[in-house]
Amino acid sequence: MRHVLQRLARGLFRRLFRVELRGWEQYPHDERRLLIVANHTSYLDGALLAAFLPDVPIFVINTHMARHWWVKPFIAVTRHISIDPTNSHYLKTLIQHLKAGERVAVFPEGRISVTGALMKIYEGPALAADKADAALLPVHIEGAQYSLLSRLQGIVRRRPFPRIRLTLLPPRRLSATASGGRARRQQLGRQLDELMVDLAYAGMNIDQPLVSAMLEAWERHGGRRVILEDAQQQRLGWRALFTRAFILADLLDHSPLPLGEGLGVRVDGPGVRADGPGVSADGPGVRVDGPGVRADGPGVRVGLLLPNSAAAVIAFLALHLRGWTPVVLNFTVGAHELIGACRTAQTRTVCTSRAFVAAANLDAPIAALGEHVQVLFLEDLRPRATLSARLRGLARALVPGWSFRRWAGPVRADDPAVILFTSGSERAPKGVVLTHRNLLANVAQARAVLDIMPRDVILNVLPMFHAFGLTTATLTPLLLGARLILYPSPLHYHVIPELSYERRATVLFGTNTFLMGYGRHADPYDFFSVRLVVMGAEPLREETRRLWAEKFGIRISEGYGLTEASPVLATNSRRHHRGGTVGKLLPGIEHYLEPVEGIAEGGLLCVRGANVMAGYLLPGQPDRLVPPRTGRGPGWHDTGDIVRVDAEGFVTILGRAKRFAKLAGEMISLAKIEQLAAECWPEDQHAALNLPDPVKGETIVLLTTHRDADRQELVAAAHREGLGDLYLPRRVLIVREIPLLGSGKPDYPGTRRLAEALNAGVADGPP
Repeated sequence: MRHVLQRLARGLFRRLFRVELRGWEQYPHDERRLLIVANHTSYLDGALLAAFLPDVPIFVINTHMARHWWVKPFIAVTRHISIDPTNSHYLKTLIQHLKAGERVAVFPEGRISVTGALMKIYEGPALAADKADAALLPVHIEGAQYSLLSRLQGIVRRRPFPRIRLTLLPPRRLSATASGGRARRQQLGRQLDELMVDLAYAGMNIDQPLVSAMLEAWERHGGRRVILEDAQQQRLGWRALFTRAFILADLLDHSPLPLGEGLGVRVDGPGVRADGPGVSADGPGVRVDGPGVRADGPGVRVGLLLPNSAAAVIAFLALHLRGWTPVVLNFTVGAHELIGACRTAQTRTVCTSRAFVAAANLDAPIAALGEHVQVLFLEDLRPRATLSARLRGLARALVPGWSFRRWAGPVRADDPAVILFTSGSERAPKGVVLTHRNLLANVAQARAVLDIMPRDVILNVLPMFHAFGLTTATLTPLLLGARLILYPSPLHYHVIPELSYERRATVLFGTNTFLMGYGRHADPYDFFSVRLVVMGAEPLREETRRLWAEKFGIRISEGYGLTEASPVLATNSRRHHRGGTVGKLLPGIEHYLEPVEGIAEGGLLCVRGANVMAGYLLPGQPDRLVPPRTGRGPGWHDTGDIVRVDAEGFVTILGRAKRFAKLAGEMISLAKIEQLAAECWPEDQHAALNLPDPVKGETIVLLTTHRDADRQELVAAAHREGLGDLYLPRRVLIVREIPLLGSGKPDYPGTRRLAEALNAGVADGPP
């Protein structure tokens, strides 16, 4: 009778919820003792497992939950164990059933999610599996949280029959080195928690084009709800966003402009112009539309030189709809770097805006760039946005999936999705080719760790030419259904706190430099609605952490990443946080530490994962894609960072490998010297460098903006930290400002040139 009911339920679920099964071939039919663990998204979860698992398990049900009238029909037709989690003896019952060879299903969160993300993981199932020598079978349930039987009313758009995907991972056993007691329990609990995080990541679909993932988000969250807003008061839902992007793609497809040769496109004469639905805003007081170029065949790369705005997102999406690769350029660098980036990416067309160029004082760089590539000013794209063009865009938005496949052709997950450039903080920027899988993997990894919810309001001031600004702060909120507010400049320290207050932002992304600026200028109540601040790109200074904790009551979650990793590799979160570290590595990332001479604890971090880039485009070798590789083989990437990983998995950055000086046979971290300076003069900026020395080989100098800097203060700080004299800079150079990149990172090549000039007596310090 039970098997008949199971088949009926399975057929009903397939018809109503279009249930997709992934990894079901890995089900361990021969495993004698099996504990099935799953995330808990809705009241449907137990019925889904009972319907689709080959062997109907015994379900562990909370005694208090079992009393509800609507639960009784389910437990009447399934085997179950009623337990009271407050009673410590419940584990004995669970262990007995496992030792008897029963297959038992449990939800380690202990409750249905009320955030849509993973909640607290209880240690009990891990202890039971360890005592009974049972294997864990992880099952991820995706989609049921959007049903009417979830507990996310007011958080997500719920509907009667959403699509549901069940992902099954291979069974695994927990192991602990501690012999017993609290230490063993903590180790087992930590492993179960990591398993559930891995499960949350594995349950996401990353093997698809970025546009397809956006269409999934549209289906889940609805097309009318506002998901994108900018400083020009543009407010777009998914339907409006795709409609405008389709209009731009139509203009691209029908543009009469001549085609260029090779991978880029060269266009002569003015482009086309669009008004109405195909228009968005860019830059202060600018109304613009997407690019007006045309090229056929795969591999077309089009440059985007735009600030944070709805127009930038529309243009980015329009290029994808046409099957082209956006090359997002850094508008804070000079003409030489822009020209070099276009050559490296083989980009012959760059789209920008006259008003933005004027507002950002970019006339000279753009004029120089125009001598090498075709610059399309987006204000020139309006005349061709006729009524028929708008109606075609609207019609295509009614069947967006079909229209995308027709225009873009076959797009694979491993095809390039964007080309970004390394920060250039140490050498000439390299092109980084990120695929659709790279971007979607990093979004899925962030979702598994950060509890960003559809009701969140995300304020993103980070530029999209930076991977942190594009993937983490733009694509992740959009794909998770949150409301994204874009602001064109992170340097407006007075405006951004006020914007957060006015829009009631709940999540903020930033760098240490920017967060310190906001913290100093903001009213204590400006960030009253913010519950999560994620910081990356540079180390979090103690002064910044303390300022935000004391002034706003907010704990900053420091993270770590690289453009080559799409970008996030590790982050602290509300579930797992340890000060002084950059958190734990994200799920799906393998790593090893390469030993470094002179570093006793830690090593050079090398990583591999679905978020790691397809490869580099090197200056001078634009035709060659250089995939990541280390001594362990292809796919591994040398991060260039020396780190330490503790027993619980928290990562501490010791410094860039290239930012260590070797003095008297010892490796000295320049980042540590900068930290000492920050402790002495927290209100100022500092940069430590190693310069050639004719006697000692190299020497360390410190550049600081503190006008009354005294080396003796550094001596005292080093002694307090227990550091030797090797950590003291030989010279302290006072400067007006430390050169910074557009991302907020120190510009070390520029700083080195300044230090060499000051050291040689060529340049002057502050008056």
